[in-house]
Amino acid sequence: MPTKSSNRPRLENGDRLTREEFHRRYCRRPDIKKAELIEGLVYVASPVGFDTHGEPQFAIVGWLFHYRARHPEVRGGDNATVLLDDSNEVQPDACLWHEAPGGPRLTADHYVEGPPQLVVEVAASSARRDLGPRREAYRRNGIQEYILWRVLEQDLAWFGLENGEYVRLEPDADGVIESIEFPGLRLNVAKLLAGDPAGLLEDLNSTGTNAVS
Repeated sequence: MPTKSSNRPRLENGDRLTREEFHRRYCRRPDIKKAELIEGLVYVASPVGFDTHGEPQFAIVGWLFHYRARHPEVRGGDNATVLLDDSNEVQPDACLWHEAPGGPRLTADHYVEGPPQLVVEVAASSARRDLGPRREAYRRNGIQEYILWRVLEQDLAWFGLENGEYVRLEPDADGVIESIEFPGLRLNVAKLLAGDPAGLLEDLNSTGTNAVS
């Protein structure tokens, strides 16, 4: 008699699938908590560390939530399925978006379809992937801003899409980077890396060059 596990479709690191087939298999694997299809290749997440991923992601989500509280037209979330194209179905660590012509929308199945305007990834062991195929998938699909926090390297890179290519945005004289797509979304990189949430929110709530009242 076949066991319950034998009826589960294969979904393993390195499988090459279409997004349609990946999505079908993933929906039938509730035992897998996070899997992504990036440039047609399956990545199944490994267990994550608290201080190398969980806590940094918590900080990013809190930062974005505080911004969203002041901008109700914006939507945000973490680890939600995003349908990009036929080769990419991802679950960003965090994203911020608003509906726009040709942009992201919420499907009847409660997924985000189309590129969010901003995505954030927190990377430890996945840093090479996040700088390679993931960044290429995000760039090609027109995600306007991509933030990559490489925790072990103590480096945060904020990329903006200019003429179809990602350009790294640099902090201003106060050590702050401000979003182009979301005016007033300000990040003091040094305070984030130092684990200073109060200072982080102080800079977020201050008036920056792109802020609107």
